[in-house]
Amino acid sequence: MNYDAIIVGGGIAGLTAAAYLTKAGRSMLLCEKEGTCGGLVNSFRRDGFVFDGGIRAIENSGVVFPMLRQLGLEVEFVRNHISIGIEDQVIHINSEENLKDYQMLLSRLYPECSDEIAEITLQIRKIMQYMKVQYGIDNPLFLDMKKDRQYMARVILPWMVKYALTAPKISALNKPVKEFLQKYTRNQSLLDIITQHFFDKTPAFFALSYLKLYLDYNYPRGGTGKFVEKFIGFIKDHGGQISTNTRITRVDAEGRVAFDDRGNEYRYKGLIWAADLKSLYSSLDVAKIKAEPVKQAIATRRSEIADKRGNESIFTLYLEADLDKSYFASRASEHFFYTPSRKGQSMAGQIPTQGEREEVEKWLESYLSLTTYEISIPVMRDDSLAPAGKTGLIVSVLFDYHLSKHIESMGWYEDFKVLCENLMVNSLDGSIYPGIKQAIVKKFSATPLSIARITGNAEGAITGWSFGNQPMPAENRLPKIMNAVNTAIPGVYQAGQWTYSPAGLPISILTGKLAADRVIKQLPKRRT
Repeated sequence: MNYDAIIVGGGIAGLTAAAYLTKAGRSMLLCEKEGTCGGLVNSFRRDGFVFDGGIRAIENSGVVFPMLRQLGLEVEFVRNHISIGIEDQVIHINSEENLKDYQMLLSRLYPECSDEIAEITLQIRKIMQYMKVQYGIDNPLFLDMKKDRQYMARVILPWMVKYALTAPKISALNKPVKEFLQKYTRNQSLLDIITQHFFDKTPAFFALSYLKLYLDYNYPRGGTGKFVEKFIGFIKDHGGQISTNTRITRVDAEGRVAFDDRGNEYRYKGLIWAADLKSLYSSLDVAKIKAEPVKQAIATRRSEIADKRGNESIFTLYLEADLDKSYFASRASEHFFYTPSRKGQSMAGQIPTQGEREEVEKWLESYLSLTTYEISIPVMRDDSLAPAGKTGLIVSVLFDYHLSKHIESMGWYEDFKVLCENLMVNSLDGSIYPGIKQAIVKKFSATPLSIARITGNAEGAITGWSFGNQPMPAENRLPKIMNAVNTAIPGVYQAGQWTYSPAGLPISILTGKLAADRVIKQLPKRRT
């Protein structure tokens, strides 16, 4: 079978690349190892409840909406409202002015640090303004330069001047957020409360801009999986092919042939790897490559990423509760970042990745009473997503893959899941949602091992490479993102969350589009 392009990985980056290739009239095959596409963008139905299995909402960032317009895809969105809560105090994020409420919340909890909090708030406000410049326009990649010349002249060119002045200020903040904030406070609890729902060593410019980014969150009516359904429909309507349950295990880059685990071969002119990046380099048939410089580049890249770690993963608890959504709406919004204690998760101590069961259980009990919970309630956005009078909740915490793996190796993985489920319910029942424990009809969970198995992502990572990697094995300079999709392998491009850091859905879409453009550019022009 011969194709203009083969795409490996049916997450949002692969789907984006497929959509643009089919829009250009190119033959393509998308190969997804699982039975469904979407990766970390998916929804599933259980007992009449719809749960989101990956991301909880979609951030536009000047990428998502213009991309949908360019493809002609219609997705109905509802506004995704964010709340932040600590102990018994909750604020709502509806505008940039709510930064004052955040400052007051922290000052009430840490009155001895009021001056420090005021200075931190000032820094957050500055960073929010920087991000307003960075994401303040529709990304030019998704514009028709011939049709949108007025927009280019009126908006893009002035923006380029602003961005040129702002980019160095953003680059200066490319240091771990905790390290940055330690210039302003040494209160460990305060540092934890501000930063503990971010990945370890998250850059300051990214973490401290989130009160601004929260305002850019939207939710597809019907669940995040509806977003994926639109892509799949578009690809098929335009003649593209999608093959699920198809794992690409070997790539002959010299002959431009990809092989699946059943021995089928697919010939391509261009290959877009939108899956785990380590798996690309392990699948390459280097012996068949004739050019020594290419062989050496592959060997170097393989060595560079061999010991690099993925970012943190999550433990997710799914709850089916016999409570009306009004109970939850009276306490917070549909997307809620909640911390049950002001003490900060550092109090739990180091992660016992080699500890015995008793030590691990003790740590889990402490950690799950201190860490920040991301709570998403789909039915508060769309009445059809739960049975009448009932509520489904998705409750996540950041969680270490290696600890999960260690627990599995000790033989108490299922007990661990049940323990975490119960500890999380007890924490919510004893704080923001009193009485929820008695109202739960069913609960189940997913761990970092679940994510690794389903997505194929190294270490169950949900946003690509760990910020702790030195050097970072992916491009992390926004002005250089156009080069993020390139590899040293002829005809092979990369896309998705492993190609740029920090990653996420907008970056996956952006790199998917860039990779498709590269493939289209190298193909012979179509006859008209």
